[in-house]
Amino acid sequence: MAAPELAQTDPEGIEGVRMTWLNWPRSKVEASKCVIPIAASIQPIRPHVDLQILPYAPLRCKTCSSVLNPFCRVDFTALIWICPFCFQRNHFPQHYSSISQTNMPAELYPNFPSIEYSIPNNQNPQNYNPVVAPSPIFLFILDTCMIEEELEAAKSALKRAIGMLPDNAMVGFISYGTQVQVHELGFSEMSKVYVFRGSKDMSKDQVLEQLGLGVSGGRRSGPGMQKTGGGPSPLAGAGPNSGINRFLLPASECEYALDSLLDELATDQWPVAPGNRALRCTGVALSVAAGLLGASTAGTGARIIALVGGPCTEGPGAIVSKDLSEPVRSHKDLDKDAAPFFRKAVHFYDELGKQLVSQGHVLDVFASALDQVGIAEMKVAIEKTGGLVVLAESFAHSVFKDSFKRIFEDGEQSLGLSFNGTLEINCSKDIKIQGIIGPCTSLEKKGPAVANTVIGQGNTTAWKMCGLDRSTCLTVFFDVSSSEKSDPAGPNPQLYIQFLTSYQSHDGQMRLRVTTVTRRWVDSSLGNEDLVQGFDQEVAAVVLARLASYKMEVEEGFDATRWVDRNLIRLCSKFGDYRKDDPASFTLNPCFSLFPQIMFNLRRSQFVQVFNNSPDETAYFRILLNRESISNAIVMIQPSLVSYAFNAHPVPVLLDVQSIAADRILLLDSYFSVVIFHGMTIAQWRNMGYQNQQGHEPFAQLLQSPHDEAQLIIRERFPVPRLVVCDQHGSQARFLLAKLNPSATYNNANEMMNSGSDVIFTDDVSLQVFIEHLQRLAVQAS
Repeated sequence: MAAPELAQTDPEGIEGVRMTWLNWPRSKVEASKCVIPIAASIQPIRPHVDLQILPYAPLRCKTCSSVLNPFCRVDFTALIWICPFCFQRNHFPQHYSSISQTNMPAELYPNFPSIEYSIPNNQNPQNYNPVVAPSPIFLFILDTCMIEEELEAAKSALKRAIGMLPDNAMVGFISYGTQVQVHELGFSEMSKVYVFRGSKDMSKDQVLEQLGLGVSGGRRSGPGMQKTGGGPSPLAGAGPNSGINRFLLPASECEYALDSLLDELATDQWPVAPGNRALRCTGVALSVAAGLLGASTAGTGARIIALVGGPCTEGPGAIVSKDLSEPVRSHKDLDKDAAPFFRKAVHFYDELGKQLVSQGHVLDVFASALDQVGIAEMKVAIEKTGGLVVLAESFAHSVFKDSFKRIFEDGEQSLGLSFNGTLEINCSKDIKIQGIIGPCTSLEKKGPAVANTVIGQGNTTAWKMCGLDRSTCLTVFFDVSSSEKSDPAGPNPQLYIQFLTSYQSHDGQMRLRVTTVTRRWVDSSLGNEDLVQGFDQEVAAVVLARLASYKMEVEEGFDATRWVDRNLIRLCSKFGDYRKDDPASFTLNPCFSLFPQIMFNLRRSQFVQVFNNSPDETAYFRILLNRESISNAIVMIQPSLVSYAFNAHPVPVLLDVQSIAADRILLLDSYFSVVIFHGMTIAQWRNMGYQNQQGHEPFAQLLQSPHDEAQLIIRERFPVPRLVVCDQHGSQARFLLAKLNPSATYNNANEMMNSGSDVIFTDDVSLQVFIEHLQRLAVQAS
């Protein structure tokens, strides 16, 4: 059975899976000739209207542990099912005895390749209490080394967030500057704080010891310590003043205490000498937070939500010295190995990430500063734990305020934040898994399906996702094991892959999402037709972008532009139709026609050209590229451009400088920013106030339409994009011009420029020149 035709409106479908190739080459050699790796983009817990939720435990194969699915062969009379992965014959248990051809359980329906099981809490060994689902923990960390206005904006955002939390959520609060203050919210008589030195690295045990939560907490409790019984045992229900409950309170109880605490909180009082940066110990604050959460019950979902207002300059995790004359590291410094703090800080956050993963907790970072704050170093911990990250210029900016609010929203706007996810992959015997690029950590679970080569988080068939949400996306790279002798026209031309995602949903329930997909083996040595028809150019472009970004991070001296160009030339050479050495004869099948253009935009994008961005921005862009869906990632690589004009509906136009016209408004969506660009004439009319005069209602409507569309985009997206409203020839027009194909530059302005259009002052090649070169190189005799 070939894969069903995917409706263009929802290419992921109920499966939430898209692959670079719908039909797979049979051997390793054929797979390498395909140029684009065999990879799948999966959204493990993507919601879908047709998704069925079953209130019982799944039925597993006794040999390979894969779950009963629509592709199993079933003998209804003997009550036996045959696993499509290992061909083991399994007996149905007693409670399936009434099934028949006309009375099938939901998991065998062919139109439910994805199905979800709601696992009763008593079957979940991680829950110590079968009656109550564990309350999620939100531990807020606030940087106080900021100017008054910034701190006030951050505090008001925090107050609003705490008011939006579910009543049963447990809340903790840590503030830090030169030192770290852990606030004991459970002590209502007065404000009680535990202070940690910002220059000293603390292990988890030391943190628990200091807070009176350690194993010997009972013996060592001095005058400032609470007496507690025992160490990090499940103390969550043991009275209000015991264990970790001194620092974590239900949102319903602590709102008043936290509000008054935030009102009293002032900027960091530690003196800052002239010409120096503030002493800020972000690393120790995160370390203390992770240590404190180590005392919570195993299996409890928790998020550390850090609001950071500047670079860490004190203690472990420091990214720059105190001296203001030393700038924060740039890409050039990293290339030359001239960033003395970088490796040490990355190592620190790598260890912190491992600790958080072992505890099952998430690190979210909201950084708002005009300078870098160290996202490049923190990236490893954020990605390993599946955390969220938002980069803004100020805590008063809508990018921060609206994004921060989105985390806590319910209903339609909810992100569906879930905890404690694990992903397992089972596949047919000739398939190996190289690894995953995306927000997860390898669980080092070895098996026959593990490939020799590793990409991203590899050497395993199971991964941990401490935090995941409804839009989380992972890229799985597959390898075909070389079994030339297996006959493609043999007994089973189908291959099967099963993704098993268990997670704790935002309402505390344990769920297991089972997605089983089938694809077809093809013998590409007999011809490329089947391969060509099953090529998904959007997925291929995003997979190549993610792979290029990954290689730029792990391979020294990697030239991403040349690598992308080489792959594109090889692809066109393999799948194009042409006569040797005749560029004019070159044509590409429609299944590949958009691919060269997307690659052209990838070469110019912020993922490959890091010249104009700081390492923090580059890390931020890469984190989002790796975790967003294919349709969102495509917009990051190749923005969409829509034109608004009189007497016409909004129409998509080419991402080209020639799309600019004096009497048009353009709406550019580049994912991180949304730009509304007014042509010259439109801007003049608006400045004269025509839209407010009677009889000019269509003009007022024309001005309003792109704003309405922009608001729709902003409302749907996380992190919230920056809205830029600009005019032709204005300074902020650069946000649009930087993304356009420079078909008219200062060199050829006379022949190319339309009236009212624009030119771009650049020496970059245009798409037309790029395609000509590509055709010439693709048709050359190799």
